[in-house]
Amino acid sequence: MKRPNVLILSGLDPSGGAGLQADIQAVTAMGGHPLPLLGCLTVQDTHNVHNAAPVDADLIRQQLQALAGDIPIHAVKTGALGNEAVVSVLADFLEQHGPLPLVVDPVIKAAGGGDLADAALLDAIRTRLFERATVITPNGVELASLGGRDDPAEAARTLTDQGCRAVLATGGHGRGPEVVNQLFYQDGTSQHWRLPRHGGEYHGSGCTLAAAIASGLAEGHDLETAIDHAQQYVRRTIEHAMNVGGGQPVPDRHQPGDHA
Repeated sequence: MKRPNVLILSGLDPSGGAGLQADIQAVTAMGGHPLPLLGCLTVQDTHNVHNAAPVDADLIRQQLQALAGDIPIHAVKTGALGNEAVVSVLADFLEQHGPLPLVVDPVIKAAGGGDLADAALLDAIRTRLFERATVITPNGVELASLGGRDDPAEAARTLTDQGCRAVLATGGHGRGPEVVNQLFYQDGTSQHWRLPRHGGEYHGSGCTLAAAIASGLAEGHDLETAIDHAQQYVRRTIEHAMNVGGGQPVPDRHQPGDHA
């Protein structure tokens, strides 16, 4: 069986809870084949990110060239990108090989508060990737920081006015009995989903959702269908979450994915 190929550029989490490992597992569960590239290395556990270092951007450029010359790419997903040079390499690649479905998970901070992006990196993501993205998937904290507003709809409007085609404001970091994920389009329309909340926060749940969406887009689904399938998958991974360490539980991504 031929699987759609999802190019992933993300960070390495040595706890195995988030980042590249989460992306690989989610894409595989959703029926895709991951093409994983490292954007940065982190010192990380289930509590927090303690340090991070970018991978050499020229090495990533060579990896992208090698893949593009050999393997068809059906979608792209990004996570922690290391620095602005890595963003530039990816943006240049997308200009040459696009348009491709692109899911940008704008990773700014770990749930424990550790930084994963400085001002220069955030500016590069805004100016080089947001306009190319099929959707960006910030959590509540990231959305408020990027959009400059506490209200999700207002913050998302700021981002769509700046060129984002669609913003999925994820509600996993909120409170209440339900997780509310809200999709805002550039034309002012919106969609939302309500899912039961299973308490607390989960290490790598945002990575899992974004990677699962990318896999759905790679399969040819429209954005809302891809989001719907991805959310149901993430719900199952959280219902079966594992206590890997002493911090946040890790979603069990070895759950069946929803895919055609």
